[in-house]
Amino acid sequence: MSPSKPIKFKYFYQQFFSHISIIIVAFLILSLLFAHYVENLVYQNKADELISYGKAILTDMKETPFATKEIMNQYSRVLAARKMSFSMFDEDGNLYLVGKRGPAIKGLSDKEWKKITEGQTLIVQSDFKRFGQEGVTFVVLPYHDNGRFVGGILLTSPISGSSDMIRQINKFLLYTILIASAVSLLLSWFLSRIHVNRIKRLREATSLVSAGNYHVNVKSSNFDEIGELANDFNHMVDKINTSMEEIESLENRRRQFMADVSHEMRTPLTTISGVIEGLRNNMIPEKDKEKGINLVSHEAKRLIRLVNENLDFEKIRSNQIQLFREDIQLLEVLEIIQEQLMLQAEEKNNSLIVEVEPDIMVNADYDRLVQILINITKNSIQFTANGTIWLRGKEDVNWIIVEVEDTGIGIDPNELENIWRRFYKADISRTSNPYGEFGLGLSIVKQLVLLHNGEIEVFSEKGKGTKFVIRFQKTN
Repeated sequence: MSPSKPIKFKYFYQQFFSHISIIIVAFLILSLLFAHYVENLVYQNKADELISYGKAILTDMKETPFATKEIMNQYSRVLAARKMSFSMFDEDGNLYLVGKRGPAIKGLSDKEWKKITEGQTLIVQSDFKRFGQEGVTFVVLPYHDNGRFVGGILLTSPISGSSDMIRQINKFLLYTILIASAVSLLLSWFLSRIHVNRIKRLREATSLVSAGNYHVNVKSSNFDEIGELANDFNHMVDKINTSMEEIESLENRRRQFMADVSHEMRTPLTTISGVIEGLRNNMIPEKDKEKGINLVSHEAKRLIRLVNENLDFEKIRSNQIQLFREDIQLLEVLEIIQEQLMLQAEEKNNSLIVEVEPDIMVNADYDRLVQILINITKNSIQFTANGTIWLRGKEDVNWIIVEVEDTGIGIDPNELENIWRRFYKADISRTSNPYGEFGLGLSIVKQLVLLHNGEIEVFSEKGKGTKFVIRFQKTN
């Protein structure tokens, strides 16, 4: 039995119903609070009106005790016009209607009666049970004579008028809620649709990326989190696109590298194989045998050098190189480079000049420092003819600076940054590789300089020459 699929609840409806529910709940709470406030306000105003009439009656009766009947009749007519009534009661709670004796006040609790006898005003709103009337607001005002409780006055007002007013207010409040809910419904639908459409665009863009299209861009902003998400998405796509371009470029360089490896290794191997076959079959004259053996030796050393360059790069890349740093006299190192490469320089009619003070010391791994300088100097020799190559050393406050400058053909400005990349070969000729046998030479040089916590820069102008500047930090 296959498991049932989970029920999906679209994000649009989640947004829509969450907005509406919040608005409706807020409206209901505000409506109830407002209705309660208005109702209390209406009844409180009615109670305040009754209290003011009661106080006026008691004051007039106290000031003119001989005209009590006239005062009561006068107020009775005034209050009747306002649909109100009042009665007097004695200290025992016996109720006196205007002009005749009435029943005792019923329904008052002991607590309420005690409150009246102590001189406090009793207010009851919306009472439907006491005094034989349906739906009244009444107040009871006590009357004291020389500090002695002698009775009081009861004033009542029907709540029908107040109830009608409250119902009318609630009716308008209901209409307001319905109109506001309709407007909120439209606004919620509109806002939810906007948010969902923005998310939908992100989803469609994500689908395109997953399908292999890395040139996608979505509209972004810093207005809210969705806009920031779109910014992050665009940044992610840009990085993926850059990475894919780099991967493609790396793959192309790898293919080129394999072709170069095949070409570079095939030539010396073919030479070695041919010379050995010639020696074995006595096809090489005796006078040329030594020349053939020297050729085999030269090509074998070339193969060893090619292999060593690859091994060096892999060791550097996997962090397997260990440096043995020491203080080295820079003049000594540069003179060794000059001595080793002088013959190669002379073959191209170049001058190799060393310019450095004897007291300048550099803290570095001797073998790796020689490797760095030989790689750079050989490149300068290879692309300089009938010119000059300077090996300079100097110092400033924080650095020991080594410069290798030539008057050769220079490097195209568009290729300056690329010369440090692995497998890179300047596109001058397929058989003449200026930056190491496999395009690894300068890549190894840069990695070795960085391992020394140093810096390396190259400055070049087409047709005027190139200058490599290497900086090693001074030791304290």
